[in-house]
Parts: sequence; C-alpha cells; structure tokens
Amino acid sequence: MITIGTAGYSYQDWVGPFYPSGLDKREWLEFYGRQFTFTEVNSSFYRMPNPYMLVRMAEKTPSDFKFAIKAYRGITHERNNCAEDCRQLAEAVKPLVEVGKLACILVQFPTSYHNTRENRSYLADISRYFEEYPTTVEFRHKSWAQPAVFSYLRTLNLGYVCVDEPRFDNLMPPIVEATASPAYVRFHGRNYEKWWHHQEAYERYDYLYTSEELAEWVPKLRELEKAAGQVYVAMNNHYQGKAAINAKMLQELLISS
Repeated sequence: MITIGTAGYSYQDWVGPFYPSGLDKREWLEFYGRQFTFTEVNSSFYRMPNPYMLVRMAEKTPSDFKFAIKAYRGITHERNNCAEDCRQLAEAVKPLVEVGKLACILVQFPTSYHNTRENRSYLADISRYFEEYPTTVEFRHKSWAQPAVFSYLRTLNLGYVCVDEPRFDNLMPPIVEATASPAYVRFHGRNYEKWWHHQEAYERYDYLYTSEELAEWVPKLRELEKAAGQVYVAMNNHYQGKAAINAKMLQELLISS
C-alpha cells in the first residue's frame, strides 16, 4: 500500500489554495482527513508532544488515518539527553498506538550530522529506545549514502527515508532503499535558488512539482511497496498549499499507472 499525504497540515497560507475561506482552524484536520489518510506532525519537532493533543487529533480523523510523529529536536539536533527525550516521546505516542493510528516516528537529522562512528552508535541507541515502534530515519548529509549504511539500518530495523530535494553536492541523492517497514519518502521540492539563500524558512519549500517530475517516482514507489509492503509519502513543499496539490497529482499518477 502506498499512502500519500503532506508534511503538516496547519498552515495559514493554505487558506484559499486548500482550505475554504472562513473554515474554522479547529476544523482544518477534519477537512484534511476527508482528502488524505496520512500526515506528518511537525509541531512535535519544536516541543515534546502532549499525549492529550494526539488523542484529540486521533478523534478528529477517520479510523484508517495515520500520523507520522516527527522526533523532538532534542533527539535529532541537540542530542544531549537522548534516553530521556526518547522515553518521553515513546510515552507521548502511546495514544496513537492504542487506536492504530501511528504510522511511525520520523527521525530527521540535520545536514551537520555526518556518518561517523559516534553517530552510527547513536542510531543504535535510538533503535533501542524506540524498539516498540516503527521508526524511520532521514539523513541530510551525503556521507550516509553508502550501501553499508543501508545494511546497518536493516540490522537496527530502522527505515530509511528516501528524499527528493535539490541535488547539491553535500545533500543526499534520491536513492531508493527500503530497510524496514514502512518505507518512507519525503518530497522537499527542488528550489535550488532558495535552498541555502532565503530570508524565511518557508521559501526553501516554495516549489510545485510537474507531472513529469512526479512520474519519475511512480516506478520507484512501486519498488518500495514490493520490498516493504507499506509506503508513506509526505510532500514537504508546503508553501501556499503546493504540497496538497502535488499529493493529489501523485495519487492520480499512481491510479493511472
């Protein structure tokens, strides 16, 4: 199964392009849940998620809806208190697990996180702390683009997050690998001009994929589906609702393929 959604859903600039004007913000998730069956929760990166908040989100979505919870930045960027931060996050997501709505925990490391012995050991720690839950790992630095890394992830039962992003020399290329279930793909856009040079963070994700660009991924997604069974696809080109537009386009391409 290939399940497509967006990286987050609560964006004010989606009013008009996606959400009807005048729709109460408290109704956005319910509206979103009528269009898609999966989303990433990105607020959990900035602060540890509240279990009650996740309960309320689960209640607002259909029974087959899934959430990927982005790991708190203390785990991925600061890395000073991994054991306790992972314990708190594992506890926080239990309400989603209990109702069958946890897609996975998404662990996204920064570009500064290189492939070193220390960092590989840190992955083993994360695997141990989250062993009860499906966990996927996104690397940004190209030093991780090695067959040995994918073998290591399989040993740890960590899913590799495939990415589509600008092909700068230091970033991960669009490698297709399934190291655990679920398989996971994130589309960040291909905004070369604004990736490194922008005033606001959202400018990096101001990109609308063409049908031809998305079609490149259709056979790759089928390959991941065959290998892992379940594939989650998150569109992160969120500026002005472009993620939702491209998610719908990719859904149609898969149906027609």
